Amino acid sequence: MTNATTPANELAIWHDVECGAYHADLRIWADLAVSHPGPILELGAGTGRVALALAELGHEVTAIDTAPVLLEVLAERAAAAHLAVETVAADVRTLDFGRGFGLVIAPLQLLQVLGSAGDRGMALSAIRRHLSGGAVGAAAIVEGPPAPGSADATPDPLPDLREVDGWVYSSLPVDVRVDGSTLEATRLRQRVSPGGELSEQVHIDRFAVLDAGELDAEARAAGMEPAGRRVIPDDESFVGSTICVWRAAS
Repeated sequence: MTNATTPANELAIWHDVECGAYHADLRIWADLAVSHPGPILELGAGTGRVALALAELGHEVTAIDTAPVLLEVLAERAAAAHLAVETVAADVRTLDFGRGFGLVIAPLQLLQVLGSAGDRGMALSAIRRHLSGGAVGAAAIVEGPPAPGSADATPDPLPDLREVDGWVYSSLPVDVRVDGSTLEATRLRQRVSPGGELSEQVHIDRFAVLDAGELDAEARAAGMEPAGRRVIPDDESFVGSTICVWRAAS
């Protein structure tokens, strides 16, 4: 439980601990931004891992998230770096700016976090209505269920760590399993106070089990057509993923 002595925005801290060190996809988003000039719309921007990287390259970025506290951190970081990033708290399923973008992206399995095919369909329709002429939409997913034994592929995974105001935050992956059509990734979150007190809790993230072919079919139903894929291989810290790219159907 957060109290007066702990950092105020622990949601943002945990987001940074578990997502902030991931950089394998940044080159792909940057390449897509160069190939499809114009303003960029990022869905599920969080504290700005991707939005700030693209803004540093000179791109105009609008960042969407449902959590205003995450966007507050993003806005503070953008201001500190003198970067122009617009932040909007909104639901990606019902988003409608009434204008197009050159590139619309959904990094880090956002569409799988939404859960149901119906919710993904709404988000894909939102991507479609924000594509200007020649624009593309792109989304990253982890394909399919984990292979048998993959949860034990790294017998001693290292925790993700971050220190904030004397507090040490640690998040250790402990299990990945499939429950029906849902993939559950379990982490042990630990927090150590400046005085050495330890508190911990189990945190579970849930993702829809999905492959690129299924997502492309859902994108077609939303009025888009496949325009290629990019593959990010596994590394020692993060599972690999596939980025599906679509253009507006003619």
